[in-house]
Formats: sequence, structure tokens, C-alpha cells
Amino acid sequence: MKHENHRRMNRMVRVSEVDDSEAPTVLIVDNNQMTLHRLKQIFHQRDFLVEVCEDGDKAVDEYIRLDPELVILSLDIPSLDGHIAALEMREHGGDCRIVITAPKRLSSIAKDAAFSAGAVACLEKPLTSSSFDVVWNDILGKVPDAPGLADLDSLYPEDKIQEIVVEEDMPELPSLPAPMIAPISLEVPVQTDEKSKSRLIPILIFVAVISASLGWYFLNS
Repeated sequence: MKHENHRRMNRMVRVSEVDDSEAPTVLIVDNNQMTLHRLKQIFHQRDFLVEVCEDGDKAVDEYIRLDPELVILSLDIPSLDGHIAALEMREHGGDCRIVITAPKRLSSIAKDAAFSAGAVACLEKPLTSSSFDVVWNDILGKVPDAPGLADLDSLYPEDKIQEIVVEEDMPELPSLPAPMIAPISLEVPVQTDEKSKSRLIPILIFVAVISASLGWYFLNS
């Protein structure tokens, strides 16, 4: 491993003397297009082969696939933050030289993340070629230990992963029953007023008298 580390360091130093097949690879992980454009220019000028990824989770897979000499990793990236992504890269093993980058508002968190993941440097955005010149010896130096690996499970435990609900995987909800429709009454309300009632009374009396007379007649005949 030490021989491999030394060979990689030499490749990063002698970039102007090697062809594309031997040029060192840098994996740039950031989702800001202006930052990506600037970083690609910086590392093309240093004769690196540049690979770009804009997603933290995919960046870990790309790191395993590419086995790059250098990773420029933004702290604030989608799906998996730069701290955990860096730890997963370190957990995979190999000579993982990671530079953590972050805006000024996250500089304190970025420094803690860089220490936790054993990053070779921590840079504040916006990034320039001079930013890398200042820390280039650190980048080429010894890769620090990653004390955060001991806490990786607590930072990203499996039970927390299972709690993440992906919207497209949610089962369809059962359809609601059709609302009950109240029965419609077919009774036609009869409106009566006081005049109608007064007209009915004499008629009812007359009918009663006739009925009584007829009853008396039939009983005595």
C-alpha cells in the first residue's frame, strides 16, 4: 500500500510529464454549476483527468468505480452530505485524498467534517487556483486518520434509513366509499291558512247533522 501511495503522489506531482492514460484523476463532487466550471478549469490546467458528480450518494459509487487520486467534495450536496460521503469513501479504503469545500457560512462545520473524515484539506468557497496552491503540499502529504469512521453507524444508522419514506414507493390508498345521498321526500306539504279552516267548519257540521239524521231515520223505520 505504501508503494502505491508513493506512486500516486508522484503522478500528482509530475502531471505535466505524463500522457492522458497516466494522468491522475480528480473526482469533483458539487451541484453548483459555476463552481463545477471553475474547478474543471483549475484541474485541467494541472493536467488532471476530471470526473464530475453532482450527488453525494452517487459520488461514493463513482469513487469506488474510478479509484481517483483526488476528490474535491462539497459539504452541501444532495442525497448524502459531504461529511458522510467522505466517511463512506474512507471506509471503502484506499489512498483517499479528500478536499472538503464549503461556503463561508458552513466553514466551521466543514472544518469539523474534514477532521472527522481525515480530509487532506478544507477550503472555503468561492474556490480559485490560488486556494489550491496554498494547500497543495497538504494535499500531497500524509493522509490523516478518519476518527469519524467509528461513529459512522450513529451518523447514518440503518433504522433511520428505513424510516425514510420515498413518495413513489408509497402504496396506493384505498378509494373512499361513495357519499350517502339523503332520501328525497315525495310528500307534498299541504299549506292551510286560517280562512280555509273557517270554511271547513260549517261543512263538517253539515255533514255531521246529515249523518245523524240518516242514522235516526234508518233506526226508526
